[in-house]
Amino acid sequence: MDLNWTPREVAFESEVRAFFAENLTDELRKAGSLMTSVYADHELGMQWQAILNKKGWAAPSWAVEHGGQDWSTIQHYIFSKERVKAGAPPVSPMGIHMVAHVIAHFGTPEQKDYFLPRILSGEHFWCQGYSEPGSGSDLASLQMAAVDDGDDFVCNGSKIWTTHAGEANWIFCLVRTSRDGKPQEGITFLLIPMDTPGIDVRPLVMTSGEEIQNQVFFENVRVPKANVLGEIGKGWTVAKYLLEFERGGQAYSPELQVRLVDLTKAAAALPGDTSQTLLDDPLFASRLAEARIRVDVLEIFEMRILSAVSDGGSVGVLSSVMKVMGTELSQHITELTLEAAGAHGTVYQPHATRPGGPVVSYTPPADNYVSGEVWQAIAPLRYMNERAGSIYAGSNEIQRNILAKTALGL
Repeated sequence: MDLNWTPREVAFESEVRAFFAENLTDELRKAGSLMTSVYADHELGMQWQAILNKKGWAAPSWAVEHGGQDWSTIQHYIFSKERVKAGAPPVSPMGIHMVAHVIAHFGTPEQKDYFLPRILSGEHFWCQGYSEPGSGSDLASLQMAAVDDGDDFVCNGSKIWTTHAGEANWIFCLVRTSRDGKPQEGITFLLIPMDTPGIDVRPLVMTSGEEIQNQVFFENVRVPKANVLGEIGKGWTVAKYLLEFERGGQAYSPELQVRLVDLTKAAAALPGDTSQTLLDDPLFASRLAEARIRVDVLEIFEMRILSAVSDGGSVGVLSSVMKVMGTELSQHITELTLEAAGAHGTVYQPHATRPGGPVVSYTPPADNYVSGEVWQAIAPLRYMNERAGSIYAGSNEIQRNILAKTALGL
């Protein structure tokens, strides 16, 4: 892998910066730079996706024939890093970064022709129906039933921790179509319109006060068999392929690098307890240096993986490595940021941020006063939301078990 940037990639960096400068409004920049979790404000995120789609950059990692870009590994990295630096919001991962890849891989020609253009345009906004109240990291134990009834399946059960289910108009679901044999052998992957009769969405309030996650109930929901992705009873294969993209399909390091730069600048302007600035404090400085080193290691690791994928390889089990390193580093950085925020980081003031969902039971001050700097208002909310990072998409303990078994043969 050659890490030297080519003249083409240097020119591409300038093109990306110019595009962001020309197309990002103040509101779009706020939507990206004031996020309190990995999810941007829904409406502004969709506005930004429309702008990207017009340019042809909404889904650069897709195959060119489906609307993607023939970018090098470095170009993907440049785009990701410049997006964060510019304050642009990310597109929602459920459609473009997750279900689109399995539709492209397992879908029929008719399914590809119907779904992929609508995912690109934002006409279809997706949520994920994997976890259930009794089935999280042990996903094969899921119980939501889909009973064969002629040309349809009749679905009953519930899904939980379903991000943006209130905004989505489609959900991709793992359902149980058989109880014979191994649990994995009776699972089917279904694509379900959210306006189907019998679907009920109930929001869950997070510790940050935001309504981003939901529980979705299915009561006698009829789904055509034409909406099966892959084969009936072979949904576990589809699900595992999708999880490669959920856990490691997008690089963590570009955003982490930018967040570390921002934290370093903030620490250099804050007084320390026993030093001139917080950055001069030996303990804080050593922890910050450790984070920099670990992010640099992750960056090289991710570039190697992305390079292999660009040459036709698969992320495979290495997605577990990316997921563990990326989420734990993100948590570490939020801990350092909260420490740097000091007393201002103990104040609950979501009105200074752009959360990824409605904030309930909160009345902002009449004058919109903010204690401290805006980044200090974001710090506690981001800290709380990042606690879920090592749990979602399969807990990090599960990822380590996968690596021990698959990579190390233990």
